[in-house]
Amino acid sequence: MRERAGLSVARFCGIAGVHRATYHRWALRERAGRPGRGGWPAPVRDGVEQAAAQLALEWPAWGHRKIWALLQADGFHASQATVRRALRARALLQPPATGRERRALARSRRAAFSTPPARRNRVWQTDFSEHETTGAGVWQLGGVVDYVAKLCLSCPVSATKTWRDAVCVLECARERACELLGYPLLDDLTDPQTGEVIPIIVVSDNGACYRASGFARHIAARPEFRHVRTRYRAPETNGVIERWFESLKYEHLYRHEIDDGPGLAAEVERYLAIYNENRPHEALDFKLPIDRYLRPPPIVLKPAIQLGPCGRVPL
Repeated sequence: MRERAGLSVARFCGIAGVHRATYHRWALRERAGRPGRGGWPAPVRDGVEQAAAQLALEWPAWGHRKIWALLQADGFHASQATVRRALRARALLQPPATGRERRALARSRRAAFSTPPARRNRVWQTDFSEHETTGAGVWQLGGVVDYVAKLCLSCPVSATKTWRDAVCVLECARERACELLGYPLLDDLTDPQTGEVIPIIVVSDNGACYRASGFARHIAARPEFRHVRTRYRAPETNGVIERWFESLKYEHLYRHEIDDGPGLAAEVERYLAIYNENRPHEALDFKLPIDRYLRPPPIVLKPAIQLGPCGRVPL
């Protein structure tokens, strides 16, 4: 039509109200034998779109990266960008603000320790968080998370937040660690060569329950633990446990009507299994926390440096 009228591309697009890039795209499709509007064929995206949509509907609180990790485990081979486009086509993509908030939290976690631990049972983070049920008031959630494996070891529900409750949370985590390891926790903390016990650093905030003398006496009686409190008004230094509470609430608790404390405890236990055994964790390269805790990556030793003449390091 443009050629018959003797119009230039710019003149024709101005009369028709079409962008020049759109015109050239249509012309290219027509020359390739695929006339009409629409995008180019995307066989890889089409191959994973249905499976990605099913997973996104099954786990509505998870973003496209975790959906991609689940697809990889199921045998699908597609990039994260392809999965993102597939979810966007089904209007199942998480809003961008969620990703920005999670990246900000990730930066806070990386800044939590100047020298991060590289082994399980070296640092545990613990804290309390409130949750209000529909019919029975406000309850306290007490959690303990292993810093390296990101595994939540315990999260009992209580009506109060005293030092006794803090001790109960810590003891539940110790018992759970023994169950997972299959032997006493103290054996995992003992150096096989020297016999030295390297205690777990239990990191908490400066709440009254953690500053109580009763909690200090319990820590002193346990060779497995050493207590460290964060700086005042610095919650980012306890970021892993805060991330656990955020996932627990926004991905699970806020999506259910919970009437009372026993119902809340049941929902927490339900999500605890999902978080540890089903939910890919981005900080673990999309591995599961239970796998990282039970099968930690091997420690690669650096080769010894060969000194040159006069004891100098060769360049």
